Amino acid sequence: MSLKYYVAGHRGMVGGAITRQILARGDTVVTATHADLDLTDQQAVRDFMQNEKPDVVVLAAAKVGGIHANNSYPAEFIYENLMIQANIIHQAYAAGIERLLFLGSSCIYPKLADQPMREDALLTGVLESTNEPYAIAKIAGIKLCESYNRQYGTDYRSVMPTNLYGPGDNFHPENSHVLPAMIQRFHNAVQDGADEVVIWGSGKPMREFLHVQDMATASLFVLDLPKQAYEEETQAMLSHINVGTGIDVTILELAQLVAAATNFKGTISYDTSKPDGTMRKLMDVSRLKNMGWTAQIALADGIAETYAWYLNQIKEGTAVRVK
Repeated sequence: MSLKYYVAGHRGMVGGAITRQILARGDTVVTATHADLDLTDQQAVRDFMQNEKPDVVVLAAAKVGGIHANNSYPAEFIYENLMIQANIIHQAYAAGIERLLFLGSSCIYPKLADQPMREDALLTGVLESTNEPYAIAKIAGIKLCESYNRQYGTDYRSVMPTNLYGPGDNFHPENSHVLPAMIQRFHNAVQDGADEVVIWGSGKPMREFLHVQDMATASLFVLDLPKQAYEEETQAMLSHINVGTGIDVTILELAQLVAAATNFKGTISYDTSKPDGTMRKLMDVSRLKNMGWTAQIALADGIAETYAWYLNQIKEGTAVRVK
């Protein structure tokens, strides 16, 4: 029987990928843009849930941004994300919706968490100060799901992705993340005939990257698991699941993959006056692997696909050129 899903955040990179996969398998998706539905408005969300009554809710909506945005607008990041999560999760329960998937972030883990980061590292140490308000909101989302499950018997689950990339990514020159920023920088170097690309720091920090299509597949895999199978691998108040590849690369290795995808033949050099940041951030994905899912898209293949998508955005005139 076809199910009716509500995907909050369907215009985002992850929400869009999940929406496409739900539709591809023959189910129905109901969506609402911000102009149609303000997710921070409790009454509006209540009315929407009561009128639509979806079978399943996917909560992929969030206020997101890079380090600069997190530092500049901490009140907005904690307030808006708390309100979005509280409204959707509570009003889903109030409308009798028993199944929900909440998408969080790897930033929920302590700044000095052991590597790779296991789910039980949550709340064991101090968070990274630059995104603490956002991380606290995401932790609250996990605990909302767990608390409603305990008290009301709902089946609300949480997945925590590593660094995501892919079609639909943000390539804005001021607030994009490391991989799209790197793709844009190497592309521009090729277009300008430059023989050198400078990367920040030493090139030694290690990062993990997951293609958004893999993230969407993993999200629906977790959502579709029989309740007993999900509960066998989780705990009532430690129920979130890491989603990643379990493999990381150095920033230099990432730059070399991007150089190959963009056909950059010049030199990659370093600006060691710039900070390296955290030296390693890798997710422990053994819990998800035990459940039966592993990532399928190799990083080199995913970068090539993402670059092809970016080139198409340039062709259509929607990409932003770095000054």
